[in-house]
Amino acid sequence: MATDAVTAVAETVQKVGINVDELVTRFSAVDYVVFALLLAISLGIGLYYGLCHSKEMADTEGYLLGGRQMGTFPAAMSLIASFMSAITLLGTPAEVYQNGTQYWLIGFSYFLVTPAAAYLYMPIFFDLRVISAYEYLELRFSKTIRVLGGAIFCIQMAIYMAIVVYAPSLALSQVTGINVYLSVCVIFFVCIIYTTLGGMKAVLWTDTVQVIIMFGAIMAVIIKGSIDVGGFDVVWQTAVNGDRIEFFNFDPSPGVRHTVWTLVIGGYFTWITIYGVNQAQVQRYLCVSTKRKAAAAIWINCFGLFALLTICGYAGLVIYAKYEHCDPLTSKSVSTPDQLFPLFVMDTMGQIPGVPGLFVAGIFSGALSTVSSGINSLSAITVEDFIKPFTSRDISSEKQAKWSKWLAIGFGLLSFVLVFVAEQLGDILQAALSIFGMVGGPLLGLFTLGMFFPWANHIGALVGTFSGLIVIFWVGVGFQIEKALGRIHSTKLPTSIDDCPRFNVSEIMTTTTLAPSTATVPAPTEDPGDALGIYYLSYMYYSALASSVVVIVGMLVSFATGTRDPRKMDPRLIVPLGTRLGCCLPERWRSALNFHVGEEFDTEDIDGLEMKKAPPPSNGHHHDPGHENYGGPQLRSYTELDSDR
Repeated sequence: MATDAVTAVAETVQKVGINVDELVTRFSAVDYVVFALLLAISLGIGLYYGLCHSKEMADTEGYLLGGRQMGTFPAAMSLIASFMSAITLLGTPAEVYQNGTQYWLIGFSYFLVTPAAAYLYMPIFFDLRVISAYEYLELRFSKTIRVLGGAIFCIQMAIYMAIVVYAPSLALSQVTGINVYLSVCVIFFVCIIYTTLGGMKAVLWTDTVQVIIMFGAIMAVIIKGSIDVGGFDVVWQTAVNGDRIEFFNFDPSPGVRHTVWTLVIGGYFTWITIYGVNQAQVQRYLCVSTKRKAAAAIWINCFGLFALLTICGYAGLVIYAKYEHCDPLTSKSVSTPDQLFPLFVMDTMGQIPGVPGLFVAGIFSGALSTVSSGINSLSAITVEDFIKPFTSRDISSEKQAKWSKWLAIGFGLLSFVLVFVAEQLGDILQAALSIFGMVGGPLLGLFTLGMFFPWANHIGALVGTFSGLIVIFWVGVGFQIEKALGRIHSTKLPTSIDDCPRFNVSEIMTTTTLAPSTATVPAPTEDPGDALGIYYLSYMYYSALASSVVVIVGMLVSFATGTRDPRKMDPRLIVPLGTRLGCCLPERWRSALNFHVGEEFDTEDIDGLEMKKAPPPSNGHHHDPGHENYGGPQLRSYTELDSDR
């Protein structure tokens, strides 16, 4: 039987585009030093708090909440760093480059999210003095609901951490040639060490340093990039000519990916999931001493987020001005949109010593801040929601702190493994926001059901949460399947490669001589047809859909199985809408909006629902170890109290 013959020959091939191999050589020793300084600073902060302030890290409140005495500024910087890190620095410029400025309007949703988080959601957690946000779910519903909420968060955060680590590792690989997985190892190694040793104090102060580096790196790049292409006027006019400027797409269709409605309304539900009920952010609110300081940190975070979004969006326009007639994606100079920004840096500023290193340090700063926040919050959730509630004997605060440190190491290693999943997700910006919609949306609905609907019971909460998860995963997974089958297509704005440079490279060419055979011509591909309408839903609406299903189904089931009496509810568990939103309304209207919650609340009748109280002053020290277990093992939910009657 005849066999195929394969011949390998070295040939010189002419390529069109940007010579990435040449750009990689520009990453110099100076750049490595700049990058290493970032890692050294992060490690130094962790070692400082771990070794010099070890007594403050000895109990759970000191380790997980910084003793509840952190300042407003580091708390605000940490809020910015936690969820706007590498995803924003790489994803937003790529989004604007490919699809225009419409995405920038998501910034207006921040100004809706901030007051909701600061004055509706945050005060509930702050007044209860919880460590885990999901303690609220046990107080409001039952232990089962608490465990369910904690488990959903753990899945969400572990996957998200993997995404934001893979993104900067890909960027570093693009500009230096260092193996992606080596970069991943470095990030997790540094992050696990300073988070485990220094606790929340180290996390907040490293986040502060990393936010400064992020802003500095991006500003340096876009200022130099703008000057190189001719200034702001040239950047803007080039974007106008390329149809990149769009702000007022009011198309009401929920199937259009980005419109004013999807970005402002859908963006609100996506980001309130993070800043309203996400453990990583709630934990930062609880690190400061007063609600006023927590609200101030949230507002500072809002303006910081908007500034970072604007800077990164403009970076996308600068990149387009540079590559207007030589698209790196079409010319195959890069393989994914997330590599556009690193390519731009090396192409325009790679010969300036230190600039590429500063840029890479900025990208890594985003990843380090998110992973450290995630690791710290996951260890808090595990101790508070999965260990303490199921342990019959008291656990010393010191032992809880030690467990938290070991859990930080374990979750760091788990997220490292999940990096291999993250690299299959493609567009990191959409992937990250989709995950928060699909997994965070049901959590938002669960907390909203508890805080704003006093009639809801634990059965409605359980059924509503599972209904929300089923519906949103049906839509989200269905979209991915239909897209893979070719039934759903994503459109991009036009690009050009008319003025791309040409360069020669030497490649090993393989020639295969086929043996004689009988071949058949493949049949024409059939039209895959149209996908189900719901699969076209914009990913920005995922959180809104999921949370709405939880609330609607939860209320229907609660009415069917017996609602709670708002008058007998502990008012600390329900948001007083009349008080918060109706300051200028008559007393009768405010009382109606408060749903008469707590009017017949009897603390003696349900004294098992005793909340944690602030610890007394301890001889001038800011924190008194041992005061975090005020509820103790006798902490009981309304469901348990009802069963005793």
